[in-house]
Amino acid sequence: MSTEQSRSAREAQPAPGALLLCRAEPDAVAPVARLLREDMLIAPAGEGWSVLVPEGRPWQDGGEPVDRVLSGWALALAVGAPWPALALWWDTERAGFSLASGFRRPVGYEWLANGTPAGVDEAMHTFAGRLGLDPVLDVQSLDDLTRPDPASDARSRLRGLLAVLQRAGVDLPGGLAPGDSAELLCATARAWPHTRPAQGGNRSEGDGADRHGTQEDRPGPWPWAAGPWGRVLSLAQIAAGLPLTAWGVHRRSGGWTAAGALLLAHGALGLAWAPVRPLD
Repeated sequence: MSTEQSRSAREAQPAPGALLLCRAEPDAVAPVARLLREDMLIAPAGEGWSVLVPEGRPWQDGGEPVDRVLSGWALALAVGAPWPALALWWDTERAGFSLASGFRRPVGYEWLANGTPAGVDEAMHTFAGRLGLDPVLDVQSLDDLTRPDPASDARSRLRGLLAVLQRAGVDLPGGLAPGDSAELLCATARAWPHTRPAQGGNRSEGDGADRHGTQEDRPGPWPWAAGPWGRVLSLAQIAAGLPLTAWGVHRRSGGWTAAGALLLAHGALGLAWAPVRPLD
């Protein structure tokens, strides 16, 4: 089958897939992404940005909706971290995004498969404000994505969103296409020169203290952990992680359960690194 035929086949039968963008370098994001304990690949995605490409087992093996999984992951990656996390997702019926930033409520938008807007317009303005996008040019481009356009399907809408993000520094490696399956996305990502795994608990040999020095010599897993508010943020992550994990277990949601577990692990690691000192 030719390349053009393969692309046509993908467009005719879109499969669930997703990408995660974090506004931080891969070296900073990888330790946090590892705590999700999901098979993912991580690579640079422009100056100051990283992209995570998940293999998609929660929605492939467990049948959980991809949007629910990705919203939980984005929240877990961003809560208490100094960067926002943006989840881009799509399935056979819809496509959309969810932006998580700190402890604020995530904001998102979605489109039906034929490109029909199915979100709240104000969400785009909140999205632009949290990412510091241009309040005139970028917001105008985002507003266009919320208006009916018979020539644009859901994947075209996501490409339009990525075009706006390019002005904020996002530069995805070539080959990624909204609408491709998780399997195809991972195959594409493995061909990039700076891609590496970000699996939970699968550290390579020599990735411990001997390679990076003693615990006292290392700056800790996150820059804020050594600051005076490190313990406060870590305790807040644990407080948020407990009910989120319980809710995920109750709903039998692997994505939200993983998000809650990540927050608990994230907070526990922060407490281990944060110095015991009074707040200023």
